[in-house]
Amino acid sequence: MPEVERYARGERGESRRTIPAESGAAAAYAVLVREAARCTRCDLYKAATRTVFGEGPVEARLMLVGEIPGDMEDRRGRPFVGPAGRLLDRALEEAGVDRSTVYLTNSVKHFKFELTGRRRQHRAPSVSEINACHYWLDRELALVKPRTVVALGGTAARAVFGKPVRVLQVRGKFADLEPGRQAMVTIHPSAILRMPEESMRHQAFETFVSELRLLRNNG
Repeated sequence: MPEVERYARGERGESRRTIPAESGAAAAYAVLVREAARCTRCDLYKAATRTVFGEGPVEARLMLVGEIPGDMEDRRGRPFVGPAGRLLDRALEEAGVDRSTVYLTNSVKHFKFELTGRRRQHRAPSVSEINACHYWLDRELALVKPRTVVALGGTAARAVFGKPVRVLQVRGKFADLEPGRQAMVTIHPSAILRMPEESMRHQAFETFVSELRLLRNNG
């Protein structure tokens, strides 16, 4: 089995997730998680199993923002625990970015799907759903105070910058969000997994890793 696919299927171990340390910020984080668990700001909560909130050090210098929880994330209540999360973990490791220092979240906190037989097929969130959930991303940013924010994919880029972003035109470049905070856009690891040929997935993964390496001096 090709390397990218093998890792995504979990054959090199489960993703590791950090738990916030005991502190005032951790207490504020716990309150935020409880509030988000009751979120009804858009209709996605009606079909989703639970709110999938962000996790990681609550004073992280680096925040990675994904797009929307998938089926496994919805069932387990944690971000990036499926194939894309395992691929992201591997990419961070190869890039020399310590995963335990990263706060990871999604732009939208509830799973959006369409039933295909018995399978829950992921669907992209609408602009109104992204905007509704921006309330939680803003609060995460205010609590964590990351120096660098990485938007993984177009949905995340729209949430971070507040406008449509052409990912392939700006990926791998840093831009100022506000004084003391910068952002970078790259592809979502799930986009790599969807590529039809292993050679394409391999090249895309190597490019992804090279972009993540830039964070070592900027995270």
